[in-house]
Amino acid sequence: MSVATDSDVRSDDDAVDEVDEVDEVDEVDEVDDEGDTSEPATDDADSEPAARSGKRTSAQRWALLFSLTVIVTLSVFVGWLGFRAHQAQKAEAQRSQFLQVARQGALNLTTIDWQHADADVRRILDGATGEFYDDFAKRSRPFIDVVKQAKATTVGTITEAGLESETADTAQALVAVSVQTSNAAETNQEPRAWRMRIYVQRVGDQVKVSNVGFVP
Repeated sequence: MSVATDSDVRSDDDAVDEVDEVDEVDEVDEVDDEGDTSEPATDDADSEPAARSGKRTSAQRWALLFSLTVIVTLSVFVGWLGFRAHQAQKAEAQRSQFLQVARQGALNLTTIDWQHADADVRRILDGATGEFYDDFAKRSRPFIDVVKQAKATTVGTITEAGLESETADTAQALVAVSVQTSNAAETNQEPRAWRMRIYVQRVGDQVKVSNVGFVP
């Protein structure tokens, strides 16, 4: 039977201490490993809301830019349509004015009453300009005398009228007129059909007859 010596006892104690130290190191490593695995999980959890928030901000920014682009585009388009409509209305108003002056000029020339010859001639001159005004003004007095002597009356009726051409300040119209004439010698004459080419011109704020020609 062998007896354990002090050195053997100390060796056993040292071995026990080494085992305990190894166990403690393993436990520490396990704790560290667990800590290492938990930290990335925390980072991922924090980064996901930030990523979603960034995506929402970017989407909102694009939506805002798109809305602004649509609004600007619509504003420009509506403005363009309004301008075109205004231009079309202005052009139509001008055509209407040109044609109305041509029609009225034809009526003035074909509607003369010997009892009001001076006023009728004055009405013609008030609506005339340019070459036509100068020519008719020279002939007005002899014309009035002839009408009064013959006791002539003419009444014109527009049967058709239309613009042949136009510019910004002038136009050319073709006007068809039926003229009923009576005088001291013949009171019931057959109506006559006349066709007149009337030129009109803008003078300031008014439009006046600048020339007249008869079309066969």
